[in-house]
Amino acid sequence: MKITWLGQAGLMLETEGVCIIVDPYLSNSVAAIEPHNERRVPVDERFLSVTPDILVLTHNHLDHTDPETLAHYLGENTSVCVLASENAYLNVRKRFGGLKNNYVRFNAGTEWTERGIRFRAVYAEHSDSHAIGVLIEAEGKVYYVTGDTLYNARILSELPKHIDCVFIPVNGVGNNMNMTDAKRFCEKIGAPAVPMHCGLFDGKDLNDFAYEKKIIPNFYKEIVLK
Repeated sequence: MKITWLGQAGLMLETEGVCIIVDPYLSNSVAAIEPHNERRVPVDERFLSVTPDILVLTHNHLDHTDPETLAHYLGENTSVCVLASENAYLNVRKRFGGLKNNYVRFNAGTEWTERGIRFRAVYAEHSDSHAIGVLIEAEGKVYYVTGDTLYNARILSELPKHIDCVFIPVNGVGNNMNMTDAKRFCEKIGAPAVPMHCGLFDGKDLNDFAYEKKIIPNFYKEIVLK
C-alpha cells in the first residue's frame, strides 16, 4: 500500500492497481468564503490529473468535499465509486451526477466492498451531524481515517481490536481534537498514528504532536509506515 498525504485531511492510497482518494482539497476555494484561510502550500497539480477508482468523502465541509477539486475527478464519462456520508452524498450527487459514477450513501455502520477492498463507515463527532470516519481493509491491514472529529467514547467502542495505522486531524479547532486529546485517543487504540489537518491554513507544527508512535507526513509525499 502506497499512501500519500495531499494536505489538510486528504489522502491517496494505491493498492494493487486501485487508487483511493479520501477528502481531497486541492484548490483555494475556502479562502473565497473565509479569507483568513488562504492556502499556505500551493496545490500540486499532478494530483488533479489522477484517475481515482474510489472517492471517500467523510463530511460536507468545503476542505473535505470541495466541488472545485472534485470537478477534476467526477464527470459525465467517469466511472468512480463515491462513498459519501449523507450531506456530502446529497451535495455531490446533485452537482455531478453522471450515469457511470456510483454514488453510495455511506453513513456510520455502512460497509462496502469494492475491488476487493472493504470500507466501513464509523461514527465521528463533528459539526456535520452525518460526519464519519472510515476503516479501510486491504492487503491484510486495517487503516483508520478518523475524519474530522472530537474525542468521543462511542467512537472507541465501535472500532475493531486491531488497527494498523490511524490518520487523525489534530489542529484543535473546527470541532477537531487538539493534540492532547488526539494523543489520548491514539493511546487507547495503540496503533501508529499520522497527524494531519495542520500547516495548510495555520502555522501549527505536526512535530508538536506528543504521541510516541507518531509518523509525521509531508505535503505530497509518500507516508512511510512503521
